Amino acid sequence: MNTLAPRAAISWWRGIDRTLLFVVLALIAAGLMLSMAASPAAADRLGIEDPFFFLYRQSVFATLSLIGLLAISALSPTGARRLAATALLGSLALMVAMPFIGHEVKGATRWIRIGSFGLQPSEFLKPALVVTAAWLFAEEKRGAPVPGRIIAFAIFLVSIGLLMIQPDFGQSVLLTLCFGGVFFASGLSWIWVAGLGGLAVAGSGAAYMMFPHVASRVERFLDPESGDTYQIDRAMDAISRGGIAGVGPGEGEVKHFLPDAHTDFIFSVAAEEFGLLASLSIIGLFSILVARAWSQAMRLTDHFAQLAVAGLALQFGLQALVNIAVNLNLIPPKGMTLPFVSYGGSSMLALAFGAGLMLAFTRRRPGAYSSRYTA
Repeated sequence: MNTLAPRAAISWWRGIDRTLLFVVLALIAAGLMLSMAASPAAADRLGIEDPFFFLYRQSVFATLSLIGLLAISALSPTGARRLAATALLGSLALMVAMPFIGHEVKGATRWIRIGSFGLQPSEFLKPALVVTAAWLFAEEKRGAPVPGRIIAFAIFLVSIGLLMIQPDFGQSVLLTLCFGGVFFASGLSWIWVAGLGGLAVAGSGAAYMMFPHVASRVERFLDPESGDTYQIDRAMDAISRGGIAGVGPGEGEVKHFLPDAHTDFIFSVAAEEFGLLASLSIIGLFSILVARAWSQAMRLTDHFAQLAVAGLALQFGLQALVNIAVNLNLIPPKGMTLPFVSYGGSSMLALAFGAGLMLAFTRRRPGAYSSRYTA
């Protein structure tokens, strides 16, 4: 009995995709380092006595996330799929109840307060929906007597509806892109793909017309003189001050005036204090993560696992792209975290949940990869 645990650990270590694991660990480590840099300024702005309050909390979230990631990565593909389906049902149930039990922040009701912790169910919805949709598409492709497309679209539309009630337009766009990516990769009819694209365009137009905050952000992006662009201006100041090598750890000044320096604009803190080299390193880590995951997905023999891995990697890549593009003033501002790097409990836990699923699906096991695969 005592030898079972070591054997299981050795088997897990031999099968796990260590490149993906180490990249995720590197991003988490970068996030902790940047939290140490941004925490004193954030604590001072919010009147918190402990200057490293956010660093300590992020360290706890990172530890819990790492434990969860490793545990989930040891699951079988069937176990990982069932866990994702359970998380999807739980997330949807909490989002249905959100108008009644949710906590409002800045006009949006997206969180459930649990003591000092704010749980955001929509963060867990994204990876759970990607994996569940991948399974439904794969089952229909396999010829199972299940209307996978219909069920997946129904779940997707319900999810988008619940997100817009909160409202959360940015997460809706990200979820739509991830869902569309999995749908496209599944090889189903172009008519359905075109329909989803048309629905996305119509939804974006409707959001612009119906939600003043969406229209305001778009208009301020197109015409900065039309409204307040304080955060974007400060972020650009930070990036320009950083230069090639940065001003030095802890020496950044703009973070003291940037309200969301430890969350949505952590990339600007990295650029100011560690320079262009650190910025490119962060982008490079995300590039490796997505490229490696997609490379592994193409070698998998299970169509469901292929779609799930590709979709999860797409989520990480798109979320990072949106966050960095906002920091660089390339797209309208949207409150979206930089995966594994920004401060945030729900975000970190949910991203680790998704990364654990991705590692579970890519773990080497008999028959998992085509004969062309070499370790």
